[in-house]
Amino acid sequence: MKRFPTRLTLLAVFVAAAPLTAADSTDFFFKKGDRIVFLGDSITEQYQYSTDIELYLTTRFPEWNLTFINAGISGDTATGGASRFATHVLAEKPTAVTIDFGMNDGGYGAFDKKRAKAFLEKTETMLKAAKEAGVRVALISPNAVEVRNNPGLKTYLETQKEFYAPLKELADKYMDAFVDQYAVTRAFEEKIGPDNDAVKGALEKIAPENALAKTLIEKLAADTAVKAFPDGVHTGGGGALLMARTILVGLKAPAVVSDLEIDAADHKAGKATRCKADKVAGGAEGVSFERTDEALPLPVAKDWGDMLPYVDRLKNLNYYGLKVSGLKEGKYALSIDGKKVKTYAASDLAAGVNLGNLDSGPLFEQSEAVFKAINEKNVLVHNRFNDVVRKAAAVGEEAKRDDLKRRMDEIDARQATIYKLAQPKMHKFELKMAK
Repeated sequence: MKRFPTRLTLLAVFVAAAPLTAADSTDFFFKKGDRIVFLGDSITEQYQYSTDIELYLTTRFPEWNLTFINAGISGDTATGGASRFATHVLAEKPTAVTIDFGMNDGGYGAFDKKRAKAFLEKTETMLKAAKEAGVRVALISPNAVEVRNNPGLKTYLETQKEFYAPLKELADKYMDAFVDQYAVTRAFEEKIGPDNDAVKGALEKIAPENALAKTLIEKLAADTAVKAFPDGVHTGGGGALLMARTILVGLKAPAVVSDLEIDAADHKAGKATRCKADKVAGGAEGVSFERTDEALPLPVAKDWGDMLPYVDRLKNLNYYGLKVSGLKEGKYALSIDGKKVKTYAASDLAAGVNLGNLDSGPLFEQSEAVFKAINEKNVLVHNRFNDVVRKAAAVGEEAKRDDLKRRMDEIDARQATIYKLAQPKMHKFELKMAK
C-alpha cells in the first residue's frame, strides 16, 4: 500500500494558480456520512489515487464518518464493471461511487468502433443502475498514457481522446458528475517533456567543466520523463497525487483547510476561517498564539514533492493559511509546539503563507499518522474484497454473509480509530526573529 518512490525533474508550474474558494462543502460531490465505493481496474486496485482521496476526505472532514470500499480489479473493463455492479457495488449499499474504466477497454491500439460502442453501452448500464438505486456517481475518464516512458503507446494516446470523448455527454444524460482526467493528465505530460528537454539542453552546455551537470544529465537519461506513470499506465506517487487532485478539484473539493490572520503589533487575532486563535501575545519582533483548527492539512509525502510545482503546490486543495501583519522587516522562525518547522520573511508572512505543505512538525506528524492508519486499514478492505466478495460462497451464502459482516465490523472499528487520530488539536504557534 506504500506509495512507490518517484524521481522527478521539474521546472515550471503546470497548473495555473486559481483563486481560493471559501471552505464550503455545499457543492462538493462527497457528503457527510457517505459510504463510498471506488470502482475501476488495476489503477484503482493500486490503492494509490483512491487512498489519497480518502486521506483528503478524512483529514479535511474529521466529523463526516465516511466509509471507503475499493472495488478495483486488475485488467477489468466497463463490461466487467457492469457485470459485477450489483454484487460488488450495490450490494455494499453505497451512497456515492466513482467509476474509472476505459484504460483497458480501448485495447491499447488504434481506435476500434466496436470496442468504443461496447464501452459506452456498459458504462451507461452502470449509470442507469446507480440512478435506479439512488446512488450518486462521479464518472471519471482514465489518465492519459505516458508515451515518453512507453513509446509503444503513442497510437493509443490518440485513441484515448476519441474513446473517452462521449463520456461527458453520457454523464450529463444521467445528471452525474464528470471529471475529464484524460485531458488534465495529457496536458501535464505534454508540459513535462519539453521541461526536461530544456533542462538537459542547459546542462549539456556546462557539462564538460561541471561534474554535477554530467550527473544530472545521466539522471535525466535514466528517467527520460517524469515517473508519474512509470510504465506509461499505472501511477507512481506523483501520478497518484495528480489523479487525486484532478478528481477532487473536478468534484469541487474545498481548497481551504483553515486560514488565520494575526496582527502582531496589536497582538490580536483577525479573520479566522475554520479555526480560532487564543492567547495572542508579543509585538513587532515576534508573536505567539494558540490555534485550534477544524481540520488537518494533508501530509505531503516525499514522493509528492517534485510534483508540487505542477499542481500549484496544492494551494487549491491543501491551503492552511497564516497571515501575520505588524512584524518588523526580517526573517522569522516559526515553531509549533516548540518544534521549529520553517523560516519566513516578514513580507511573506504579511502576504500570507501556506503551511499545508510543511513536511515536519506536529501538524505533519498527526496527518502522517492518519495516513499510516488508513493504509493499514485498507489491507483489510483489500482482503475482504478479494477473499470474500469476489469468491463464490463455497461454504454457503449465509456463511459468506457472516464473513462479510465480521470483516466489515473490523474495518469499521479501524475506521473509528482513524477518525480519533484525525481530530484536530490545539497547537501553540510562535514566531521569533531569526538571528
